[in-house]
Amino acid sequence: MKQNNINRGFWIKLGLVPIGMFAFAFALVPLYNVFCNVTGLNGRGSNEQYIPSSKTDLDMNRRVTVSFLAAQSPGFPVKLYPKTKMMDVIPGKMYTIKYVAENHTANEVTGQAVHSVAPGEAAQYFKKVECFCFTRQMFKPGQVKEMPVSFIIQPALDKSVRDVTLSYNFFRIPDEKQNQGSQQLQQPGVLKGALKKMLNSSDSVQNKKKG
Repeated sequence: MKQNNINRGFWIKLGLVPIGMFAFAFALVPLYNVFCNVTGLNGRGSNEQYIPSSKTDLDMNRRVTVSFLAAQSPGFPVKLYPKTKMMDVIPGKMYTIKYVAENHTANEVTGQAVHSVAPGEAAQYFKKVECFCFTRQMFKPGQVKEMPVSFIIQPALDKSVRDVTLSYNFFRIPDEKQNQGSQQLQQPGVLKGALKKMLNSSDSVQNKKKG
């Protein structure tokens, strides 16, 4: 009897592994966003659009060097890179640069960009007026797409910070069928049914062994 309980527990845990992996993969982007916004790790600031005031103070006696980077997450087939690698900016003044995305596949790809600012203390002073990270981006087969980023580094940034890095990473967004499947998976009834099915399967295996 004890051995049967152990075997049954093993089959339950084994069956839950793929369900957990799927749910985690689908929720990766929103979980990442929430975690970084709450903890402030990885230089994540607010992803909301910044509306500059009509009267913006400029620190003309100061320059901050901004570097632009891009990363490609596993499973995202669109190449992303900045047209401008580095520039010196005046705190308080708005600048616009462009990132380029190249979809060399024969498929339509939808992604969500996630940004980070280093050092972390500069994130709250790096304000985005326009950014492709505000919304999901769709890339048609073979499309080359230029995406602008307009930003302001506020003069309140500590004067000891002379170099700032803005980096973007894209995560792939599942298509509608995958979205529907993941939404169904998140429903308690579906999870309960899947668990019940696994329990019945493990009982069936045990009964066959007894027979």
